[in-house]
This record gives sequence, structure tokens and C-alpha cells, in this order.
Amino acid sequence: MTKDKEWLTEQLSNIYAQNPYIKLLGIRIIKVDDGQAELSMPVVADKHTNLYHVAHGGALASLADTAMGIACAATGKQVVTLEMNMNFIKSAVPQSEIRGMGRIIHNGKSTMIAEGEIIDSHNTLIAKMRGTFFVTGKFSDL
Repeated sequence: MTKDKEWLTEQLSNIYAQNPYIKLLGIRIIKVDDGQAELSMPVVADKHTNLYHVAHGGALASLADTAMGIACAATGKQVVTLEMNMNFIKSAVPQSEIRGMGRIIHNGKSTMIAEGEIIDSHNTLIAKMRGTFFVTGKFSDL
């Protein structure tokens, strides 16, 4: 990772560390690149799971939305989610880490489109997602 990419990852990590929901879920930024992001989240049995003892779809959707949102933020733009769809492929059992990756496929002036995937600790595909984001401004610190 280059120095600029390390700086960007650090800056976005600092911004998102202030988000109480991100802290609650234990989402952590692994790396940020130009229009791309990779995040991790543990699947804790008494925190992230549903009645079937697998990751709750809402927890997975939160990881997906955040990964795609940070991919948008990696361009220096602040966004809010307009629409998101997600295909759940396989259950995520409790484990130390699952990863969510997002990448920009359209970087417009007022909207952005991102896609991504969630994989488990064995690199098994858990979910695929796509979202449309509305640009609300720019990150002044970036």
C-alpha cells in the first residue's frame, strides 16, 4: 500500500470510528484504494446471529452498505444510500472475521453506483450486493 493509500485508509478509519453503529457491529476498515474498500466484521454468536445461529441478514446488509459507502468515500465524496439490493448466497456462521468488499462502478456528479461481495474466513462467497448512492458533498479532510 502506498503512503497516500495508507493515509486515506487512516483518515476514513478515523471518521468511521466515530460512528456508534459501526462500533457496535465491530466493523473495521482493512484497506481503502481508489474507489474500493475492504472491511472486516466478526460474527459473534451472542451479538450478530439470528435464531438459526448464523449471521443476521441485517448485520450482513450493514457490512455491505458500509463497504460500498466507504468505496464511494474513497473518492472524497460524502454519500447516502438511495437503494441497495443483496443476494444472500450462504449463511455465515460465528467466526472471527468476515470481509466485505465494495468497489465503484459509476462515479457520477450526483449519484454513484457500487457493487461488492461478502466472503467468510474460508473465502466462501456469502453475499453479493449492489447499491446506488446520492452524493451529498465532499469530505473536507480528504
